[in-house]
Amino acid sequence: MSHPSEAKAAAPAPQSADLAAKTVRILTVDAVRAAGIGHVGLPLGCADLGVLLFSEILKHDPAHPDWPDRDRFVLSAGHGSMLLYSLLHLSGYDLPMDEIRRFRQLHSRTPGHPEHGLTKGVETTTGPLGQGLGNAIGMALSERILAARFGAELVDHRTYVLASDGDLMEGVAHEACSLAGHLGLGKLIVFYDDNSITIEGPTSLAFSEDVARRFESYGWEVQRADGLSRDAVRAAVDHAQRSDDRPHLIICRTHIGFGSPAVDTAEAHGSFKDPDYTDQTRANLGWTLPPFEVPDGARDVFRANAARGARLRSDWEDRRARVLADPGLAMLWRSMMERALPADLAGLLPRMRGEKPMATRAASGKVINALAKGVPSLIGGSADLAGSNNTAISGEASIARGKFVGRNLHFGVREHGMGALANGMALHGGIRPYVGTFLVFSDYMRPAVRLAALMAQPVVFVFTHDSIFVGEDGPTHQPVEQLAALRAIPNLDVWRPADARETVVAWDAALHRNDGPTALILSRQNVPVLDVDGVEEQARQGGWIVLRESGAAPPEIVLAATGSELAPALDAARALAGEGRRVRVVSLPCLGRFAAQDESYRSSVLPAASPRVLVEAGVQQGVGDLLRPGDRFVGMSTFGASAPYQALATEFGFTAENVARVAREILS
Repeated sequence: MSHPSEAKAAAPAPQSADLAAKTVRILTVDAVRAAGIGHVGLPLGCADLGVLLFSEILKHDPAHPDWPDRDRFVLSAGHGSMLLYSLLHLSGYDLPMDEIRRFRQLHSRTPGHPEHGLTKGVETTTGPLGQGLGNAIGMALSERILAARFGAELVDHRTYVLASDGDLMEGVAHEACSLAGHLGLGKLIVFYDDNSITIEGPTSLAFSEDVARRFESYGWEVQRADGLSRDAVRAAVDHAQRSDDRPHLIICRTHIGFGSPAVDTAEAHGSFKDPDYTDQTRANLGWTLPPFEVPDGARDVFRANAARGARLRSDWEDRRARVLADPGLAMLWRSMMERALPADLAGLLPRMRGEKPMATRAASGKVINALAKGVPSLIGGSADLAGSNNTAISGEASIARGKFVGRNLHFGVREHGMGALANGMALHGGIRPYVGTFLVFSDYMRPAVRLAALMAQPVVFVFTHDSIFVGEDGPTHQPVEQLAALRAIPNLDVWRPADARETVVAWDAALHRNDGPTALILSRQNVPVLDVDGVEEQARQGGWIVLRESGAAPPEIVLAATGSELAPALDAARALAGEGRRVRVVSLPCLGRFAAQDESYRSSVLPAASPRVLVEAGVQQGVGDLLRPGDRFVGMSTFGASAPYQALATEFGFTAENVARVAREILS
């Protein structure tokens, strides 16, 4: 149901709101003409809707854009960025006109698509269509989870989205919206910019489904409104706010490029091809002011709602002080909302030394359950693979419609939607999301992983069944190139631990990271647990010496490995040492962390003068930087095969005998 804070700001006079909408449209065409490139169509078509949101509906405080209980607005159709930039500027956010003038220029705060962390008021990085909508659903889910813990006095806000035809065509939107309906995320309101135009022409070229019936089948409430009528959209929002039992889609019929000579054509999607169209648009809208000049009164339209937001924020801060006078709630709030880790985190981590051989996925499950006792913000699940990914938190309930106090999420077979929701949960704040699937299916969610890295969000991606040693399921399920592909993403820490103890280190590193995501690459099969000193201290460097050569002289050869391949490398080294060879074994659980160490440390682990054999059950592209002329790689150059994993190890050379043979070839 609607809540007291939704008493909207008084609607501005129609003439004033019309002026504000015209200002948004003109700022758009001026900025795109100055940049020489951009997208005019959506801002021209949706200016009235945007003005309504920012001047009446959104609960926000431009002076405090990160206020936790603000409403979220996500422009999923990020190509229409000038709509958002114009509204932020006019509403009083820290986005001066000089930044509008520098639209799409180097180091401006107005890039071609909105970027989270660069521009205040931008809730998420959007542009890859469907991702913003998925993020927004993650935000709406976070609101429900946190409200279940802290109550409506502290957590009571809505998530609004503006989505395009392209957003709704993308598969990630189907996955995310289906789950939103299943969970009944009623505080989510999505405006569908139904303008019937895409880049190639009318949507009828490739899109003829009944969107309303589709969303109704998801369990959404669907309304229709004239997107150019603020009264019609306002009435639809009023109705949506009176019901919190299911998400809401408001189909807004708009006209792309409204006011321009290119209205309702594909040409309006991007920048005008005819340079005279900008002047004609200005004339059509009756605009005579110079470029980038805002008329008197246009900013006034937004002041009443900004003042309302400031009052609501101040009232919320008073409530927070009262509610958090309870020490237990205060501690929970700090742990969740400030991403605070317990002082005794190291004491929570399980000690794995002396364990029998176990799969690193099983070790990860033990770590998750140990951490859950002291990190209440740790909430996650998998894409229908919890039993295989070991992602479930024992003793905790599953999150479901109307039941948001649990900690186990069930995403269904929706890898891409899962990734997008996890990013939205991290962006919302209050939750440290982790999500799991098989490594081979990281391809299905790669865009979301990439955006987590781009936005520096601390999502933990748990990827199990990490190599051809998946076994009998065969090459469709055996990842070969995925590890290299993940390592290619900037700002993504990729950990492939060799055993249970390195798995503990990897999780510890992931939780201490607040400036980007972490991918944990975990084995299906059991691997020996290292029985050496210092694993927990040394492995955090990303590369370390597991077995040192005998004597004071440098090693004759270094056997380096990641993940489960460390075990055959160690066995090969022992065989070679028995032949009188000085052999060193190095574990490389995280190449990115190792590369970040200083040169003296790296050379102390991998001496430049010693030849290397690098062993990894993946393609060479992921580790090629570590190999020099004369070094050898024991890895994959083909897909795998269906067979027991022990047979695959022999077939593809991941045995101690083969690793030793390769080393002898170098030494001879």
